[in-house]
Amino acid sequence: MKRREWLRNVASASLLFAMTGCANGNKKTEASEVKTETPVAGVKTQTGVTTREFGQAKVTWIRDNAKERIMNNSLFVGADSTKINEWSPQGGAPASVSVVLVESEGKRILVDTGNGVADSLMLPGLASIGVKPEDIDYLYITHFHGDHLGGMMNGEQVVFPNAQVYVSTLEYDAWMTSPALEKRREQAAKIMGAYQERLHKFSFGETLPGNVLAIDAVGHTPGHTAYLVDKCLIIGDLLHGAALQIPHPELCASFDMDREKAVETRKRLLAEAKSKGFVLTGMHLPEPGFIESW
Repeated sequence: MKRREWLRNVASASLLFAMTGCANGNKKTEASEVKTETPVAGVKTQTGVTTREFGQAKVTWIRDNAKERIMNNSLFVGADSTKINEWSPQGGAPASVSVVLVESEGKRILVDTGNGVADSLMLPGLASIGVKPEDIDYLYITHFHGDHLGGMMNGEQVVFPNAQVYVSTLEYDAWMTSPALEKRREQAAKIMGAYQERLHKFSFGETLPGNVLAIDAVGHTPGHTAYLVDKCLIIGDLLHGAALQIPHPELCASFDMDREKAVETRKRLLAEAKSKGFVLTGMHLPEPGFIESW
């Protein structure tokens, strides 16, 4: 069996186990499956690229990582390691580093830009659906970690010459001024500086161009943002390991900067999404990049 096929099987098995397996000792939780593989009308899928329609908008999840990505159990905190290993017997949660393209109201909006490394699949993924860097009208950034900002630059050159950039005021101000982030500021400051003349800051609750709603998802970072497009919720880094964190939202990845707030936000947004029938997509979900229900 090829490694990629094996990982897809692990992803499905891991998600299913996490939702049906042990939550308290040998007591099983109520059976409920995270559906990521179910065929849905209007969905177009190729390796690393999945497009879905939501109302008048199209949302395309594009995998950026060339090598397979697993979030190891050791990355997660919030429960005893024995419990985590019991909940995730494969040793980790299948994941990705990804970006999301939104096509709405005649505009192309790229949410995050991946790592920007040499083997990045972001630009080939965009090209596979006929989109060039200069076609991107807007960049909406979920937060300032390198695997979300890195693809905005190629060396000293901006990658998206025509894009207006939107970031939350909270995120921008924290990374540019907080003493706690001083040692991690260099990349974000360089990239924001390169796009300074096209930079726009927003507050949570604002509707951005393309009829995209900016939603408070604070916790992973000080201004972490989710975006709502019709019934599609782009969750950024709300979930690093969906197979673990959907049934156990109290678990945080070690990357979460404010763990208490991250847990609160994860529980709130997952509950809201479930009650309103939102479909999730995000930057660390395993292929095909959407979670239909759970």
